[in-house]
Amino acid sequence: MMGTTQAAGAARPMQIHTRPINERVNWLMELSRAYSEGFCSPSAWLARERYLAVHPTRIIVLKCMDGRIQIPHTTRTPLGIIYPFRNLGGIFDLGWPYLGEILTGTVHEATRAGHPALMLITYHFSRGDPSRGCAGFDCDTEAAVDHAYQIRTQAEALFGDDHAHVYPLVCGFETDSDALIIHGNDGATLDVSALDVDDAPSLEQRVMALCPDMPAPVCRDLLPFLEGNLAHVHSIRGVARELDIEHREWAICLGGGFDFLHVPNMALIIGPYNPNLSEPIGTAAGIIVDNMAAGRIPDDGFLLLASTPYQEFGVDRARAELKSRFLAHFAAEVIRRDHPELAKRMTAYTAVVNWPTRRLDILEMTS
Repeated sequence: MMGTTQAAGAARPMQIHTRPINERVNWLMELSRAYSEGFCSPSAWLARERYLAVHPTRIIVLKCMDGRIQIPHTTRTPLGIIYPFRNLGGIFDLGWPYLGEILTGTVHEATRAGHPALMLITYHFSRGDPSRGCAGFDCDTEAAVDHAYQIRTQAEALFGDDHAHVYPLVCGFETDSDALIIHGNDGATLDVSALDVDDAPSLEQRVMALCPDMPAPVCRDLLPFLEGNLAHVHSIRGVARELDIEHREWAICLGGGFDFLHVPNMALIIGPYNPNLSEPIGTAAGIIVDNMAAGRIPDDGFLLLASTPYQEFGVDRARAELKSRFLAHFAAEVIRRDHPELAKRMTAYTAVVNWPTRRLDILEMTS
């Protein structure tokens, strides 16, 4: 069931970050094509169906746009299972109109099917160097944790504080080790990096002690995430990871349909949820500027990719095309205004994604 995730990781050349921008963009387009082919394969389809039959809880993840945070990769979860929501710093307000509609629609869909939902509300930080923390909170981990709990309170107001149908779980992500940190009801935590692989059989007991009100079906479906993360953390322990733990993103991806980009440290992914969309776009562009200035990526260019998924041809696809063109134009204008020198090195792609097949179709290219 992990073949799709592993294939995506295996396709990544070790030095892709150092290649000229045209080679990086071509590599990313090929990654998208290969991902769609793999996603549509009989084996991948059966793997997803089998996984969801055994673990039907709807998994919603609120997370930062940071390219180092790739939950499917670090939990060894089949792609297409998680419902991701990304924004600068993992900063959300469930009162944002578009976010609220999409989030409640996702929960309603799960409820109508008779399944609960698990909402992972994440923040991230670096133990090795605080300056590698979350740019959205100026590397202030305490502020990031406080905000995660504010979202949890909003989720309880929206879906009920009995947690019977939607379980909001605050979860840290330590970028040096890729380890998850689960926060319990009384302030206690479960840090996966502190465990050994032999501790896997005790994970269920540990989670239930930490979150005694978690419904048994939700706990059962959380366990594969934790078991996969434990195996991943153990597999990279002692491995030199400088290229993964430092920002090295060279693409800004705006909109949705970026499942194929579950490869660490390639792109800053921004969902179109924040009413003040210029803020995360400007911050993402600033991170690209810093990456170039520090020599972590070449300064010959970066990619702006605007994409919108659609389910059906006709009106739905036409709407997706209009939305993608708007997002591409809006983002380009923000970058030209805030980072005019960077804008001169921008390659911009406007695209739509056929969601049932995850196929990325390019509408326009400018450079």
